[in-house]
Amino acid sequence: MSQNDELTGKAGRNPLDATYPDGVGELVIAPNPDDPRLTEKVPGIDQNGSPVIASVTVERPLTLFLNGREIVTMMTICDYPEYLAVGYLVNQNMLRPDDVVTGIEFDEDLEVVVVRTERETNFEEKLKKKTLTSGCAQGTVFGDVMEKFEQVALARDAVIKTSWLFDLIKKINTAPSLYLEAGAIHGCVLCQGDRPLLYMEDVGRHNAVDKIAGFMFLHGWSGRNKIFYTTGRLTSEMVIKTVQMEIPVLVSRSGFTAWGVDLAKQVGLTLIGRAKGRRFIALAGEDRIEFDAAHDDAADEPIELRRKGSR
Repeated sequence: MSQNDELTGKAGRNPLDATYPDGVGELVIAPNPDDPRLTEKVPGIDQNGSPVIASVTVERPLTLFLNGREIVTMMTICDYPEYLAVGYLVNQNMLRPDDVVTGIEFDEDLEVVVVRTERETNFEEKLKKKTLTSGCAQGTVFGDVMEKFEQVALARDAVIKTSWLFDLIKKINTAPSLYLEAGAIHGCVLCQGDRPLLYMEDVGRHNAVDKIAGFMFLHGWSGRNKIFYTTGRLTSEMVIKTVQMEIPVLVSRSGFTAWGVDLAKQVGLTLIGRAKGRRFIALAGEDRIEFDAAHDDAADEPIELRRKGSR
């Protein structure tokens, strides 16, 4: 089997079929709410007892192997299994920046994805030490992740303008998505300036993060001039993964956890939460924010919407 055949796998997609330039003007990857594999129509009734047909998100198990060793089984919508697999390994420190991925095989029938590398790997001991985090479903973090976290130096010259932030919020919230179609989903968006570049969704926010991390690793994208947007809470897990991708700014429409804020302050990550309309709160890295757009109360959402939590 050739390398291209191996990378394509049964899914029929080659995750290395293009190298996208930094700073492209349109979304390289966007949600596809029309994909029939991602939702099902289920009959039910509404509050009046009237019959309805609802779109519901489909989740599937996906078992990840690294060089023949089983690592984890994840629940996912399975739209980009190759990126999810690589991103998971990157964010768990199982793939190093200099590792060469020689093959990615996805079998949809067996619900298995296998990542192969030039370097031999052995993670049995590390897997024994894994601990659960506050992420949905299978989110995990290993002890030595914190060692890497403390060594990352985020770009000090990076900025986020309030005009960019307000534009990004509008573009992301109005883009077609599985969330708008069916709900029960989290979204993460990699941005540069006022431009969304990669928009990934999944049933667990950590899966959406890992898909973006996998794309960045396979295509050699740097995070140093990027902004990361998530619909989920700003937890320790979200901060750690953003820092591992060397992204200096993390934004959410939702709120914060105390440990997430503490970790962001430790490494100088700009942490912006409750970002809705033209309102936001920054609790770390405030020096990166350039206030170039005036606040407009008329553009804000009603207060009852602002008080709602995450999805």
